Amino acid sequence: MDAIYSNLLVIYYSGTGNSKRVSEWIVREAQTRGLKTHMASYHQFNPEDIADFKGKTLVGFFSATHGFNMPHSMLRFLFRFNLLKGSDVFIGNTRAGMKLGKLFLPGLSGIAMYFPALIMLLKGYKIKSMYPVDLPSNWISLHPGLRKKVIESMVEHYEILTKRFASKILDGRKVFLKSFILLPLDLLVAPIAFGYYFVGRYILAKTFIANYNCNDCGLCMEQCPTHSIILQGNRPYWKFTCESCMKCMNYCPQRAIEAAHSMVFVLLFALIVFINPYLSAKVTSFVTLWLYGSRIAFESIYFVVQWSVALALFFIGYKLLHYLMRFPGINKIITYTSLTTWKFWRRYKIPKQNTAQAGKN
Repeated sequence: MDAIYSNLLVIYYSGTGNSKRVSEWIVREAQTRGLKTHMASYHQFNPEDIADFKGKTLVGFFSATHGFNMPHSMLRFLFRFNLLKGSDVFIGNTRAGMKLGKLFLPGLSGIAMYFPALIMLLKGYKIKSMYPVDLPSNWISLHPGLRKKVIESMVEHYEILTKRFASKILDGRKVFLKSFILLPLDLLVAPIAFGYYFVGRYILAKTFIANYNCNDCGLCMEQCPTHSIILQGNRPYWKFTCESCMKCMNYCPQRAIEAAHSMVFVLLFALIVFINPYLSAKVTSFVTLWLYGSRIAFESIYFVVQWSVALALFFIGYKLLHYLMRFPGINKIITYTSLTTWKFWRRYKIPKQNTAQAGKN
């Protein structure tokens, strides 16, 4: 049978290797068929690298899932992408899968595939498939990493499934079933995706700290794909542009990067118990006096004010915490009240593969 495609281009977003590994599996399958392939991270992709592509090209975008959405920087990349107009496209995401005994449990995508697919469709591309891969989550600031044995079995399982998927799309078949099975649940968490995109990702960016184990090696700053870690006061400092890809925390050789859970608890307590009731009362008075007590006006104004204050509070709180971390006693208190410092709160790294890495990175 004649090959449908002559080339395969896969662009990925990956913090700790999940989406990159999936992209490698797909690229390797294409290479066995004799296709010319190119694989690159979104922030390293150079259009000149595919200048020699001739014939029909299949384009794939594979990404981690952040807050039930595609990460902001990957979305920006899609909005700017205009190469190979009219090509067939597949959209994929890695999402927080689990394993219960021998049962592999799926994660949720939210709008992490549907929204990017809509973007590319409106830009004139043909969406051939959407495919989620349920590899373990790397968001260890929110939950501990899985045991090594579980991770290895999940990677082995989903490698087989991904290669089957790759075989189908390279044959020109449409693959959508798996992406729509959990559609009702994905739609249910869609509001969280919007909340995370506009507010949550900025708050989460202000929870990372470097504890007393930090030896100023600079690896976290060097490896950060969004260049969001800077040196401030001789200590790593996370800017609002941090997208919580977790690469720094999971790969720090000193295990020096933590999530400041105690600070988050204190700030959330202050917001819920003291600040939000005060803001609610003030907005109610304003709406009653000037907008005839409109419920819609109250909800809209209160939402904007509440989250604006929350962002400001986390920014100020993080600035203060960053300053206080220079004092050894406070540094140790914050470190030992962070769940990520304890051994049972494992880090996550995708297992190394034995075969040669496919594609160009």
